[in-house]
Amino acid sequence: MAPLLTPLLAVRGSDGTSLLRGPPNCEENSAFQRDSRQSRYVTFSKDGSLFGWCNGEKVSVVKSSDGSLVGSFDLPKTAMLEFSPQNKVLATWQPYTKTQDNPQGAPNLQLWDFQTGNCIKAFYQKKVQGWCPSWADDESIAVRNVNNELHFFENNNFETIANKLHLQKVSEFALSPGNQPSKVAVYVPGAKGAPSFVRLYQYPNFGGPTSALANKSFFKADRVTMLWNKKATAVLVTASTEVDKTGASYYGEQTLHYVAVNGESAIVQLPKNGPIYDVMWSPNSTEFCVVYGFMPAKATIFNLKCESVFDFGTGPRNAAFYSPQGHILVLAGFGNLRGQMEVWDVKKYKQVSKPQAADTTHFSWCPDGEHIVTATCSPRLRVSNGFKVWHYTGSVLYKQDTPSGAELWEVLWQPFPSGTFPEKPVKYQAAPSELGSTEAKPAQAYRPPALRNKPQTASSKLHEEEPPQSMKPGAGGEKQMSKSALKNQKKREAKKAAKQEMKSDAPPTQTEPSSSNAAPAASTSGDPDTDKKIKNLKKKLKAIEELKEQQSSGKPLQKNQLEKIQKEAQLLKELEDLELGL
Repeated sequence: MAPLLTPLLAVRGSDGTSLLRGPPNCEENSAFQRDSRQSRYVTFSKDGSLFGWCNGEKVSVVKSSDGSLVGSFDLPKTAMLEFSPQNKVLATWQPYTKTQDNPQGAPNLQLWDFQTGNCIKAFYQKKVQGWCPSWADDESIAVRNVNNELHFFENNNFETIANKLHLQKVSEFALSPGNQPSKVAVYVPGAKGAPSFVRLYQYPNFGGPTSALANKSFFKADRVTMLWNKKATAVLVTASTEVDKTGASYYGEQTLHYVAVNGESAIVQLPKNGPIYDVMWSPNSTEFCVVYGFMPAKATIFNLKCESVFDFGTGPRNAAFYSPQGHILVLAGFGNLRGQMEVWDVKKYKQVSKPQAADTTHFSWCPDGEHIVTATCSPRLRVSNGFKVWHYTGSVLYKQDTPSGAELWEVLWQPFPSGTFPEKPVKYQAAPSELGSTEAKPAQAYRPPALRNKPQTASSKLHEEEPPQSMKPGAGGEKQMSKSALKNQKKREAKKAAKQEMKSDAPPTQTEPSSSNAAPAASTSGDPDTDKKIKNLKKKLKAIEELKEQQSSGKPLQKNQLEKIQKEAQLLKELEDLELGL
């Protein structure tokens, strides 16, 4: 509960590893001796008291407070390391290799007693995915997935398997946060026409399907991600297929399921079709945010009944980040989007700021709930590497550009125990800064030169933008719709869109203007062939405009579509020549 605490920021790059003393100044921490060797991996302990890294020569662990060395391990091939929640065990992993002399290979996952420095146990772990055991917060149990079977160990005794959970083929699992009683979510993929399913168990009650706390089965799942809320009362399961057989999405097909330890389960109904980009629980464990739908994507907050609480409308976004205290939510568009961020006060549902961080590959909240860091890192982007520390009101407080010829690989905040930094009232006035802010300017839709001096009509919009709205009854928004009503609404919207498309393709009819403000009828040349050419050219230009919009939203285009875009200038010249002859 110390307000003067300043979190550290670890910076790892081609020029070595350093620790910066946190915002707003981000000065280099003099207590830590910078390691000029290139580190493969850096990590803090869960409580932030320890900092460890591996640099190709050894694994080193120091105290975060004063930089004093706590432990050093002669493990030059180590590629990853993690601390157990209570800092009793250090887990290290190196790539699995085998030689002619040793065809079996050596155990490559090692668990070290942090007090004595002795190796407790060594395992074979060929896959890097899920390499580290999962511990309960009090370290009463630890779990590993071994040959589609979960092995449970108690009190860090890895010589004896205390319990096993064996289903047909457990491919994924997620251990609940917190202390006893621990719960585990397991995923078993479907086979031979049988559905996939997720089950929740409470340790050590693994007697069979009847002993499960909850069960949710579903089809269309090649892989899943399972996310527990902080209070370990429910899990969100995002099920994905590699290919969307309908051809509607390049990203495959995703569905979102809610499974609670009290046995309740549901599919989360998302009002807009398209990919699910991100799912995030609020730290209060009673709400979650989903970013979904074809661009411009929607973002919606749901309660534990899977009912919409607040809809943020549409925008260029594909990620959501709650502050550690849960009072602020950032919606952002990174990757193939332009880096626009929307900062929201989620108690008042009021937008705080709208900064922009172009080319961002990493975003994370500082534990104080006041600051964020955005970074451009290699190998995702090998140019313009560097990072910025912001105040959530949109002000850039610190900026560090990576020198030419060097690369930035990672930035990492020092974590702190929950409750260390209390929630503060949300500010709407931009924090003072010499670097200023980068408020995003409203983007305007592209218009061909032939249409730029003409009034824009509503029908020329590629997308209907939806404003934010509260979904609570009586709050000015719509009431939560039932599943059947939602399905019927989608059908009506599809029919309406089809009718509008048919109207746009039909020849225009001459109508008498209803008032003096009506738009004048389109001029004609008197030559049906010329009119037909003009109409076809405008139709092709409209199609090109739609393709360019899809390209800017990140959708990959085929070769013939790219060739159409390249013909835009030629078509505009032809249209201009024809219209000049009218």
